[in-house]
Amino acid sequence: MAAGTGAGTPLGEWKRVRKGGRERGRERGAVTAEFAVALPAIVLVLVGGLTGISAGVTQLRLEEAARAAAREIMRADPAAAEAAVERLAGTSAQLVLSEEGQWTAVEVRSVLSLPVLSLLPLELSADAVAFPGDGGLPDGIQPEG
Repeated sequence: MAAGTGAGTPLGEWKRVRKGGRERGRERGAVTAEFAVALPAIVLVLVGGLTGISAGVTQLRLEEAARAAAREIMRADPAAAEAAVERLAGTSAQLVLSEEGQWTAVEVRSVLSLPVLSLLPLELSADAVAFPGDGGLPDGIQPEG
């Protein structure tokens, strides 16, 4: 046996044999192939997660805008309600007011706009209910102007 060649292995073949006795030649590129198969799944999970986070944040903004609009309706200021919706939920949000007996229902809607979901638009909405007021003036006092 020559020095440095291993258990009867010629010196030229020594680099192809691992400790476990398997040849590297058959496994060459296996990690690259496994990564190429797993990469689309990883990207899909990442895109799905980011889309879910974006939808959750948009829903929270819509709920806050609906509450703020309901407060402004209770103060008898529909213009301020629209301004609150635009400020809190963005310019793409829509304010829908409807009467339900003595109550005013406030609904704020917005389309979730993401590049991935351009073919599948999702519309989110949030509701609030308010008892319309007279601007907070005590009984018998008329508003000025």
